[in-house]
Amino acid sequence: MKWLATSSLLLIALASLLAAQSLTARLDGDQLRIAAPRLHFLLGEALNRLHDGATVKYQFQLTTRADRSGTVLARAQEQFAISYDLWEEKFAVTKIGSPSRSISHLSAAAAETWCVDNMTIPVAALNANQPFWIRLDYRADQATAAADPQDNSGFTLSGLIDIFSRRTRNEQLHGSEEVGPLRLENLKKK
Repeated sequence: MKWLATSSLLLIALASLLAAQSLTARLDGDQLRIAAPRLHFLLGEALNRLHDGATVKYQFQLTTRADRSGTVLARAQEQFAISYDLWEEKFAVTKIGSPSRSISHLSAAAAETWCVDNMTIPVAALNANQPFWIRLDYRADQATAAADPQDNSGFTLSGLIDIFSRRTRNEQLHGSEEVGPLRLENLKKK
């Protein structure tokens, strides 16, 4: 009876661990693509900046490793500029670099999905029989304040409140998601 209870707890823990992995991988021709339906990065300070009319740049890095902390097998880096249309209450995303791509009229979830969908790793960088881990890291660039020497707003009461309520300069919105071990031969093809 004790064995059955221990086994049940172990299975529940394993099921919750597998459910917690928010990344999935699939093969798309000669590219490895990921999906992260539970990943949300358009929130907090970045979302406030977007709603204030600013464009927020995000850096993404997708890596594959032989094991969780092992040697990097392949890496892809992309940068996206995200803006928000105040009138339509929709997001627009531009993939910066070559080739540049843009899309607009998106919900927050669709904008997040579009960024992740545009991250790929060449399958040729991976061995079909070797297990590997996938990690997606993202970071929003820090807001830059306009430096106008004639602006004395920092010396008003509201200016001082703004200064002291801001995040520290090196604090950034960032996060990561990870999944593994995976094998190419076990991944679904699109």
